Amino acid sequence: MLDKFVRAKQPEIELLETLQKEGCFPAPLSGPRRSFLDSLRQQGAGAVIAEYKRASPSRGDIAPHLRADDVACAYAEAGAGAVSILTEQQYFRGSMSFLQKAERCGLPMLRKDFIFHELQVRQTAASPASAVLLIARMLRVEQLAHLAALCEEYGLTPVTEVFDAEDLSRARRAGAHVIQVNNRDLATLTTSLDNSRELSQSKQDGEFWISASGIFHGSEIDEMADCGFDAVLVGTSLMEGGDPGAALRTLLAGRRA
Repeated sequence: MLDKFVRAKQPEIELLETLQKEGCFPAPLSGPRRSFLDSLRQQGAGAVIAEYKRASPSRGDIAPHLRADDVACAYAEAGAGAVSILTEQQYFRGSMSFLQKAERCGLPMLRKDFIFHELQVRQTAASPASAVLLIARMLRVEQLAHLAALCEEYGLTPVTEVFDAEDLSRARRAGAHVIQVNNRDLATLTTSLDNSRELSQSKQDGEFWISASGIFHGSEIDEMADCGFDAVLVGTSLMEGGDPGAALRTLLAGRRA
């Protein structure tokens, strides 16, 4: 599955390489970025990163008619701590332009994509994003460490995604301290919170953990917080009904007082 996504990104990498050779690569964003971690920490355990996702390989089109800026602002009004923006084009119908459009929501944004080349990090640095997703399974330890360091150089928070204990070990060897546990099985594309339940027992002091995928109820956010997760990432369940802001309000209303 991940190899398929890497192949799909090759034309984009070639375009970025051409821009660099021609001296046309966009400059990094000037000025400070919104702090991804500070915004989530202010909300306490179980803070929600709400995702703008137009489509996915497992679901096909989800809500291609909804605009990034409208959804991001609705999330902000409903109580999200941050926004995740899918920028992968072929399988998720995403775009880098969504980051600029969603900026007006006022929340820090996570660029969610398949990042494996330093030019992709530099591309993100030219956007108003606050954080970048790095998938441990896609990268050698030294690659992961290099890309994470480059993110930090540009003021971007590297969020390292893991699927199992082996990924977690690789992430830690690369120095990762923001860990996102993906609850999706890449072979079947099904989700189970058992993945977060099991891996949470390995959380170490000083790490910031996010549980991603498979969260549909406020009680599940509370459970993930009880397991030690600092935040959760929710996407499909918010987008599929056509009113993401209302869906997030309902989700949060289901949490215990």
